[in-house]
This record gives sequence, C-alpha cells and structure tokens, in this order.
Amino acid sequence: MLHHVSFPVRDLALSGAFYDAALGALGFRRVFEDDTAIGYGLVDDEDLFCLKLRDDASAASAGFHLAFAAPDRPAVDRFHASALAIGGSDNGAPGLRPDYGAHYYAAFLIDPDGHRIEAVINR
Repeated sequence: MLHHVSFPVRDLALSGAFYDAALGALGFRRVFEDDTAIGYGLVDDEDLFCLKLRDDASAASAGFHLAFAAPDRPAVDRFHASALAIGGSDNGAPGLRPDYGAHYYAAFLIDPDGHRIEAVINR
C-alpha cells in the first residue's frame, strides 16, 4: 500500500544518528543522503523511509505512530536499546503485547523531534 514515508526533522545529523541506530538494528541502512535529506531502505536510491530537514518540523499528534517490521525479537530489543543511547525517549519497553495478539512483540520510542515509532514482529 505505501511506497515510502517521510518525517520532517530539525537536526538532520542528530536524527540521522538516531535512525542509523534504530533502523540499523532492524536491517535497514542509508540508501541516499544529501544536505537536506537521508533515505533509509534496503536498495541504493530506493528509500522506504526518509528524513527531510525542515526548520518548522513538528511531529504528528499522539494518535499517529509508524511501525517498522523487525526480523526477530532480538532486533526489536536492539532497536530500543540502540536508539535510546542516541537520545530517543522510551515509549514502551520491548515485550509481548497480548492485547495486540498472542505473538505481538514490540518496542516503542519517541525520536528527537517527537515522532512516535515502533518496531514489531508478530510471529
């Protein structure tokens, strides 16, 4: 359904370091970058998620979050720990979420700009 998603950020270097840690733990990498943007994905020049430098960047309301697919539970754990070390805020430690499903294992973070993100595996 979705081709890619972009988040506006105020500090591209800080947000890049945060998402390098968070998304790197899930197997994603920088696939392009320039002075105003960093794209993440699996294939060069084909971003699935992009950071866009904007002076007036603000996060969506608390009702919005973006969930990234994790390959396994240890990757969810690494996502959470790695991003916290770069300046993210905890919004839900790694663990099972039985209200979402018997195998739903996730962690939740808030990035340096206030965007809410999740890593999840549901098997």
